[in-house]
Amino acid sequence: METVTVSPKFQVVIPSRIRKLLGVRPGQRVRVILYDNRIELIPVRSVEEARGFLKGIDTTVEREGGRV
Repeated sequence: METVTVSPKFQVVIPSRIRKLLGVRPGQRVRVILYDNRIELIPVRSVEEARGFLKGIDTTVEREGGRV
């Protein structure tokens, strides 16, 4: 777990290890979400970058019996 310090301007630096793992680049936008009393930063990806990220996912769904 990483720890960061909030600057007087309320800025934080994303640790290098995390930036590399997520592929965050300078100038990239991130979404800030408040969730269960915590802050989550989610990198915004373009549609082109997201293409194929669900490849290989199992799409089979068990259905309830009796449906026609």
